[in-house]
Amino acid sequence: MISTVLVANRGEIACRVFRTCRELGIRTVALHSDPDADALHVREADLAVRLPGATPAETYLRGDLVVKAALDAGADAVHPGYGFLSENAGFARAVADAGLTWIGPPPAAIEAMASKTRAKELMGVAPLGPDITAADLPVLVKASAGGGGRGMRVVRELADLEGELEAARAEALSAFGDGEVFVEPYLGGDAGARHVEVQVLADAHGTVWILGTRDCSLQRRHQKVIEEAPAPDLIRGVSDVIYEMAERACRATGYVGAGTVEFLVADGRAHFLEMNTRLQVEHPVTEAVFGIDLVALQLRVAEGEALDPEPPAPRGHAVEARLYAEDPAASFAPQTGTLHRLRVPPAVRVDTGYTDGDTIGVHYDAMLAKVVAHAPTRAAAVRALAGALERAEVHGPVTNRELLVRSLRHPEFTDGRMDTGFYERHLDELTAPATDPHAPLAAALAQAAHGHRFGGFRNVPSQPQTRRYREEPHGTEHEVRYRHTRAGLASAEGDGDGDGDVHVVRASPDRVVLEVGGVRRKFDVAVHGDRVYVNGAALTALPRFTDPGEQRAPGSLLAPMPGTVVRVAEGLTEGAAVTAGQPLIWLEAMKMEHRILAPASGTLTALHATVGRQVEVGALLAVVQAVVQEEQS
Repeated sequence: MISTVLVANRGEIACRVFRTCRELGIRTVALHSDPDADALHVREADLAVRLPGATPAETYLRGDLVVKAALDAGADAVHPGYGFLSENAGFARAVADAGLTWIGPPPAAIEAMASKTRAKELMGVAPLGPDITAADLPVLVKASAGGGGRGMRVVRELADLEGELEAARAEALSAFGDGEVFVEPYLGGDAGARHVEVQVLADAHGTVWILGTRDCSLQRRHQKVIEEAPAPDLIRGVSDVIYEMAERACRATGYVGAGTVEFLVADGRAHFLEMNTRLQVEHPVTEAVFGIDLVALQLRVAEGEALDPEPPAPRGHAVEARLYAEDPAASFAPQTGTLHRLRVPPAVRVDTGYTDGDTIGVHYDAMLAKVVAHAPTRAAAVRALAGALERAEVHGPVTNRELLVRSLRHPEFTDGRMDTGFYERHLDELTAPATDPHAPLAAALAQAAHGHRFGGFRNVPSQPQTRRYREEPHGTEHEVRYRHTRAGLASAEGDGDGDGDVHVVRASPDRVVLEVGGVRRKFDVAVHGDRVYVNGAALTALPRFTDPGEQRAPGSLLAPMPGTVVRVAEGLTEGAAVTAGQPLIWLEAMKMEHRILAPASGTLTALHATVGRQVEVGALLAVVQAVVQEEQS
């Protein structure tokens, strides 16, 4: 029997595997890069081994170092998690050759399916050849290894194909250590396609469990955001086909362990995408519906035990949302910094690799947590998840929390009519500013109440105190006024403007109660430096006067996130002419590439970006002086 498991991964999935191992009495070993030295998964493991370096290529993608770490720590088994080396057949062989138990499918099955090109050939679906014409458009450039939307690009113009191929290769190489890509027809949101997948689990004795469907249609950058099980409103004939193809994929490859077979469903037909030969990020929704622990079953299968002839019967519905440190209104740019607080109501399941005070760094994925609700019906599960996220306290970098809540409550989603084009159609409305209009006043009163401990009341009436706040991440500024009175803090918002229906009932540093139009409303407040959180809304307290040193010249291109400059447009030098929308600089952050575009047509008057340079958020990369269009006389 397995006694000690090394998880060849990090963050949330490492913590998830460790949880099951503890329940089974199995010792655990963590790996960590230098930035992860104090990460939650390291703190939760019984033992930890350092992988010197910071980037995935130096650390988590070094199979030789991972195997050595397992042996040095006395582990007798390796669980790959997902991503990194989880679908690398050479790594699986190296684990077995070292006398360790590989908690995953046989290397031959990984080879058959881990390359998406070979998987399509096995399933009778061929990718497009090299002679792509305009008639083939739109197409999807896709990495042959790995997943998670990395190394994936939609191409709608033939002239863009070569550039997107190059970008996809670079991103795939960085994320998976394999730069192979292929091209296939794009069945996206404009085709009304849904992303539907099947969870499978097989043992070495010929038993294959087909554990229902999941719908993962809500995606950004081809990476899943909200998933659910079972997939709602599937045509019976379609579900029969995908179950049959999923079992065929398992039996054709001699599959053993957990895996997922993915499809796009469009025009009443199922189109095979790929088979992921590992545990999926969204596996908790299947666990909730079937009442099972997939990690425990993986361990059981790896020890050679047989599965029951039939899986448990499904019950109810489960929905999962991925909480990311990213700004959906800024092309989902990842965010970094200190996570001051992460608290979610206990009625839902939370899988996370972070806790209060942890730092969200630049080197890895921006996912903070997966939040899962299970209920007898889909409507009840969706409502429970939206409510839990709405009440969650997430203090730190900007997140997609508000986007998740609005998505779950959008009629297209609640009615089960979503497809992979959901965010292409609705992103603007889902990211529009919606801060409570009284949140800035509550923030000001809470901060003033904190200061009032040291005296603030004046016997002689004075002008109201004024504070300014910037709403994050949208940037809307608010100015609020209040007074210190004998009775305590009072709103001055109604002075002279007729708005007299806001009364301060109570104000303390962490709770403000206002009476608005005769209705009492409470506001929970938390302050971290100059950032104030009011019922989930994030506000930055602004200084009274602007620092001249912070002003930037018009046309300044600032780094939207910390990262590494990996590419500068060919021939780009100071004095060069640029056109609006032209890609100038490429940043890599959290294993994804981000393009910095020219904001207008004009002249590049400054260039501070060089390949290999590490930059912080807000760093000046370049300056473009726009061409002034003279009026026609």
